[in-house]
Amino acid sequence: MAEDKKFIIGSRGSKLSLAYAEHVKDLLSKSNPQFGDNSIKIKIIKTSGDIFQNKKISDIGGKGVFSKQIENELLDTKINLAVHSLKDLPTKMTDGLCVNAVVKRNDPRDAFLSNVSTSFFKLKSQSKVGTSSLRRKAQLNSLRNDINIVSMRGNIDTRIGKLKNKEFDAIVLSLAGLKMLNLENEVKEIFSTDQMLPAVGQGAIALQCRKDDHKTLNIVKMINDKESYCCIQAERALLEAIGGDCDTAVGGLAKLLNKKIILKSELFSSDGNKKFVVENSGNFNEAKDIGHKVGEELLKKAGSDFKVQGN
Repeated sequence: MAEDKKFIIGSRGSKLSLAYAEHVKDLLSKSNPQFGDNSIKIKIIKTSGDIFQNKKISDIGGKGVFSKQIENELLDTKINLAVHSLKDLPTKMTDGLCVNAVVKRNDPRDAFLSNVSTSFFKLKSQSKVGTSSLRRKAQLNSLRNDINIVSMRGNIDTRIGKLKNKEFDAIVLSLAGLKMLNLENEVKEIFSTDQMLPAVGQGAIALQCRKDDHKTLNIVKMINDKESYCCIQAERALLEAIGGDCDTAVGGLAKLLNKKIILKSELFSSDGNKKFVVENSGNFNEAKDIGHKVGEELLKKAGSDFKVQGN
């Protein structure tokens, strides 16, 4: 059982994950008078993704490599709440668990970091650019086909270290993570969402708990950002409709304007050479339905050019 009188948050041990967990802890303390000075504890849980940092995510299980061990602790009631980067969560929610709340979303755009160029578009031909994302690889190749996109893994510090050691000419990272760690000064350029549509859920922090833990559900409800939650509902439904995961080259971003939700999406063919774009909108109450419609339309457009990984 979770420690008596302590509310325990489960988190990965990376600097970014702990920054997310501390942010959630701070929000919970401010919004819930029941929490005293030391009543919330953060528990670090190592995941497969943290242990096998030099292996491809697809080689160590793909879906859930950054969340499975944390979810197991949640199911075993060793923690009360799991804090995840939303884009790390598998599309299909683990039985018995739910994400009924997210905190206010950070900037979802992608950032360009380099020691040799102020812009991706000014890089020399055949420059070496590091990213672990198939989406980013396809998008960068569609912006410029003369750049050498190289796979890289590791947390933000590790990746920036590799850049500074001149292993890469440039790297592309999530702006949200850099902002959370106060590393914005490392950014040379921010890609517009027209240039690079972000990953589904990028910039969002998910608050995951047990479906039957009504006490925790009520606690996290107090810090749920309704606009962010509505948008990620649409984005996650899009990912679900195409059977996508962290290895799928798909971008999706929803925005809420006057109770109207607008979902933009793009899916790349399995070889990364073709791009299929769909946009839809409707009342914010239809967020999930719009996400499913967009996903189905993407699959229809892509046809045999897109196959779900493992199928």
